[in-house]
Amino acid sequence: MSNEDANNQAFVEAWNLEGLVSELRGVRQVWRDANGRQKAQATRELPSKAALEDIVHQLSGALFPMRLGPVNLRQDGEDFFVGATLCSALQALLTQVTFELHYQARLNNEPRGDVRAQANNIINQFAAQLPALRRTLDTDVLAAYYGDPAAISVDEVLLCYPGILAVMHHRIAHLLYKLGVPLVARVISESAHSKTGIDIHPGAQIGSGFFIDHGTGVVIGETTIIGERVRLYQNVTLGAVRFPADEDGRLEKGHPRHPIIEDDVVIYAGATLLGRITVGANSVIGGNVWLTRSVPANSAITQANLRREMPDCPDTQN
Repeated sequence: MSNEDANNQAFVEAWNLEGLVSELRGVRQVWRDANGRQKAQATRELPSKAALEDIVHQLSGALFPMRLGPVNLRQDGEDFFVGATLCSALQALLTQVTFELHYQARLNNEPRGDVRAQANNIINQFAAQLPALRRTLDTDVLAAYYGDPAAISVDEVLLCYPGILAVMHHRIAHLLYKLGVPLVARVISESAHSKTGIDIHPGAQIGSGFFIDHGTGVVIGETTIIGERVRLYQNVTLGAVRFPADEDGRLEKGHPRHPIIEDDVVIYAGATLLGRITVGANSVIGGNVWLTRSVPANSAITQANLRREMPDCPDTQN
């Protein structure tokens, strides 16, 4: 026995690896029995986080080749690079979408049917929308450039701004969410969340010219609707105020429960807007405002004017 084999055997004995493996198998089986997973899965079923991160990286390069593509790319080779990259990214995405469709069918006790044809249809529709996606992202980049006096150029915005990274992930994820693969979409959105601190559910509907300045701590819920040319600052929450439950006490899903933000609204840092309220067009919501009611167009809501509307509210500073 070699020294390496002897060391490995010593570790196996010291860590009781055989016992640990056996116990972990038992824990997995208890979970599977409790969740209707008795049938063994021959191969991987769930989409891969690592694969989807690579796919988004490839798609970003194909959408903005001379800025987010490879460092040695020349403009005369753009079309070749974009074609080859899209081919690779879409084939990889097809595999991940197929995984989710198999997973959905088993989870819902539905017949598998022709999953491959369904996945191909989803990818075909997704690919057809990429030019429109690029045009929308251009409006987001311009909104950030014109909306931030510190921005030197649109290239700096695209390369450096976390809000743009989060919005790019969101727009890709939202397309997939609408096409019926919400788990793939959620994995993509959570990748951006982990990198930027900006949490946008892929179900949120966001118009063009959207700008998140600074961004850390922003939360945008699933049923949020955001209009055109809206600007948010850091630590803004567009959330739910209550969660209805069914007779068994389980939270009901899919109900509209997040705000509607109309066109040309600005929401400053730390504001929290909860529930299915509407913020009218051209309104400004000040920093640290807590809002649970709708406001009309052209409103200017601050902590001070909210306190004047509630004269019986105790002064928390005393």
